[in-house]
Amino acid sequence: MKDAFGAPQSLLVLGGTSEIGLATARRLIARRTRTVWLAGRPSPALTGAADSLRALGAAVHTVPFDALDTDSHEERLGKIFTEGGPAGDVDMVLLAFGVPGDQARDESDPVAAVRVAQTNYTGAVSAGLVCAGALQAQGHGSLVVLSSVAGERARRADFIYGSSKAGLDAFAQGLGDALHGTGVHVMVVRPGSVRSKTTAGLAEGPLATTPEAVASAIELGLRRRSETVWVPGALRVVMAAVRHAPRPLFRRLPV
Repeated sequence: MKDAFGAPQSLLVLGGTSEIGLATARRLIARRTRTVWLAGRPSPALTGAADSLRALGAAVHTVPFDALDTDSHEERLGKIFTEGGPAGDVDMVLLAFGVPGDQARDESDPVAAVRVAQTNYTGAVSAGLVCAGALQAQGHGSLVVLSSVAGERARRADFIYGSSKAGLDAFAQGLGDALHGTGVHVMVVRPGSVRSKTTAGLAEGPLATTPEAVASAIELGLRRRSETVWVPGALRVVMAAVRHAPRPLFRRLPV
């Protein structure tokens, strides 16, 4: 259960090597989170991520999870809720997996493009519904979904990735409405370009952000029980204008 201050005592990260996911876990462990499950493909990176969180004092478990293997989601993720922490409770699920793809390659390789869509959208729908059902059954908890500002309006530069995030964003909003009043809180997080190891040199500009900044915004959003969080907050205003820009103008915008 969450403590008296609303902080989750247990956390499940879907995408156990995600830099944003791990930054969020570190921040929550520094508060009151004591049990963490990292779900991802077995790898030295996943093992290292778990060890780094154990060093902070948390009980950390790794769970084999592949976004594309949707047939396994109900069994593997459901098991965490039934055999996990105290009374099987999971206070927070962070859906943090996804792939950016390679726009130039994916446009000429439909199989690669479909893989991006299946990972970012189909896999997220499957895992999200499994976790949402389990949270509803226990009667409480938060599902935090990492969307992206790229989903607000498809750009020429990354419309395959952006369209997958647009689908995820719409799904998460609808799921939040479906769960309203059940005790389960759904929060959609829309970061801008995130400076990380995988985007070195690509995420620049005044509206770029960091995994740590996203983690801080997630923590604040949980306390406020926000439904949508923009990181940085100025993106809310920027994207309101971008969303309504005429297409001829939008094609020329440096966004």
